[in-house]
Amino acid sequence: MSEQELEVVKPEHRVHGVDHAAFPTFNPAATVRFYRDILKFPVVHSICAAGWGPEDHPDFIHFFFDIGNDDRIAFFYYFGLEPFGDQSAPGDAWARLTPDTPLFFKNSRHLAIHVNDEEDLLEYRKRLDASEWPVEMQVTHETIESIYTHDPNGYMVEITRSLRPVTPEEDFDAVLTIDALVDVFEAGEPTLDALLTRKAELIVARAEQWESAQLPIRDSELIP
Repeated sequence: MSEQELEVVKPEHRVHGVDHAAFPTFNPAATVRFYRDILKFPVVHSICAAGWGPEDHPDFIHFFFDIGNDDRIAFFYYFGLEPFGDQSAPGDAWARLTPDTPLFFKNSRHLAIHVNDEEDLLEYRKRLDASEWPVEMQVTHETIESIYTHDPNGYMVEITRSLRPVTPEEDFDAVLTIDALVDVFEAGEPTLDALLTRKAELIVARAEQWESAQLPIRDSELIP
């Protein structure tokens, strides 16, 4: 058998399910209670972002819950962004967008699809760039590299690959970050600076668990 015959040919379909589906939230504390405390989906990652995007882009936190099979559901909370639309109405109130809804808010609703490696990511970039829906940006952030475009319906689609495994210490950091977010939101002072200050307090309070990276979801006895 020749070397050419032995060559492994990758299939046209190279994705491996949902990496995450992402949505905006105006109430991160209730979101955490629903997904983490009621449904028991653990917090597995968070990104605190200051100064991303244009000057009028607010600071935000992007946080993720594990929903099994290496899939995640994620949320964006934008500091200082006031709720709009009818929040009491049933259904997806966030989808009732207006002409002046910020673009970053519209794009926070997206589906991220996972591929294995850089070769597969670049293959999808090649396919998209040759189509009517070329890649709009390619970004490396924290533990992933992603390409983004909008589908024919105007929905943002992300194709992403992992750059490295997420460590237990990073999972633990996400737990602290989300506890701090809930605390500052419920205290009525939700800013990124307040979140980071509260997180520093929690790190000190939980120093022993930090060293072992083994922390229960929330231990109220350790919170001063």
